[in-house]
Amino acid sequence: QHVKDKVVVRVDRDGLQQRIAALPIPASSYGQLASAGEQLFYVRKGKLALFDFAKEKETELGDFSSFRLSANRKKMLVRSGDSFGIIDLPSARIELKERLDLGDLTVQLDRQAEWKQMFHECWRQMRDFFYAPNMHGVDWPGVRKKYETLLPYVNHRNDLTFIIGEMIGEINVGHAYVGGGERPPVKKIPLGLLGAEISRDAASQYFKIDKILKGENWNKQTRAPLTEIGVNVNAGDYILAVNGQPTNEMANIYEALVNTVNKQVVLKVNSKPTEQGSREVTVIPTDDEADLYYYNWVQSNIDKVSKATNGKVGYIHVPDMGTPGLNEFVKHFYPQLRKKALIIDVRGNGGGNVSPMLIERLRREIAMIDIARNTSKNPDPGDMMMGPMVCLLNEYSASDGDLFPYRFRKYKLGKLIGKRSWGGVVGIRGTLPFVDGGFLNKPEFASYDTEGKTWIIEGHGVDPDIVVDNDPFKEMAGVDEQLNKAIEVILEELKTQGKELPEAPEYPKK
Repeated sequence: QHVKDKVVVRVDRDGLQQRIAALPIPASSYGQLASAGEQLFYVRKGKLALFDFAKEKETELGDFSSFRLSANRKKMLVRSGDSFGIIDLPSARIELKERLDLGDLTVQLDRQAEWKQMFHECWRQMRDFFYAPNMHGVDWPGVRKKYETLLPYVNHRNDLTFIIGEMIGEINVGHAYVGGGERPPVKKIPLGLLGAEISRDAASQYFKIDKILKGENWNKQTRAPLTEIGVNVNAGDYILAVNGQPTNEMANIYEALVNTVNKQVVLKVNSKPTEQGSREVTVIPTDDEADLYYYNWVQSNIDKVSKATNGKVGYIHVPDMGTPGLNEFVKHFYPQLRKKALIIDVRGNGGGNVSPMLIERLRREIAMIDIARNTSKNPDPGDMMMGPMVCLLNEYSASDGDLFPYRFRKYKLGKLIGKRSWGGVVGIRGTLPFVDGGFLNKPEFASYDTEGKTWIIEGHGVDPDIVVDNDPFKEMAGVDEQLNKAIEVILEELKTQGKELPEAPEYPKK
């Protein structure tokens, strides 16, 4: 019997960087790289492609979001949407003629065995990835023994999630989350919403529009159905019918709006609760009013600050430290650079990781002043807030929403006003896969002060310089005492800390 010589691969590190060769393919995000002979397969922007090293050529294979090669590298499993197919290893564009019939596909599961494995996997992941090797002083093997005695009584994924949650809770740290997994799907029935506050008129039993939320109708997330082009409806109008159904005969107007999301709905409206003089308008309900309410709240705060300061002070609310928060910051920061001062509000900020980017922008210091013909003078570097700033925070400023006010104070950007922040800054990097698709977030990194004396923020939060707690009753009535205090403080600081650019000196004669 012929036995092939064992191949030993050695990497010559000397000059390795000079031997790197780039494939002649466009720069992009590449995933699922797998090789077979002289071919490299990968997915780019939802499309499957291959690069042939012998031909030095790329070939797009089709719209397939994922694939797997067989062990012998002869076959390929491809996925397109919810369809799968098994094909010979391709070299040209794939025409998926036969798709796998998954209708009768069944899998026999030993759920108790799976739950036991996932329990121990969660325990191991926390042991190996938790930022503090001492597990916060907890006897981690002892904790496992304590909770694994409950495993025989697990009869549902929720039971397992609860037990794991209690186990990781022993470490006493934020961002330790467990959830997901295999559950029966719940059918959701979309309910159409009109972007308005509606109440029943006691006398006529028709429904009255008390308030119409404003929106940004070019943006799907903040579309306000009753303010869109061609919909002539006002606050105070009555809705007499929905798609021909009289509303005074309904128990609730929303029963007529079930399954109407993004569909045309005909409303019969009138300025008075009578049929005479009524008119019909066509609207397209939305599925969520949360972004609309948020948009209106922010606009209300901008208006309050502008009116109270005679237009001198800007206002920005940052809802999180992710893409939405970054977008909100950019949207409101640059148009308000001509303001004399700034209130930046991170109350309710859900966290993320972009606080350093925002702080770097707020920390800019003027080095010189630029001017050109027929233009106004500008600070250099540009796009900077020169005047005083204050930061609003509360008990819902969380994670990177904790770190933002900490950085704000550290760099002496201004006073912190409101309530102590949430207090959870031991961070996470995502989850490793579990057999049923569940997740476990492992707190993997933490921060300590620049003197190396103490761990910061975790379990306590960031204390404000000026403590102000909003009274819920007043807040529901539209009185924001925290914002009012911020306005008061910033106006006082403008008296002594306001900055104006000096006029240009005489132009030189040369």
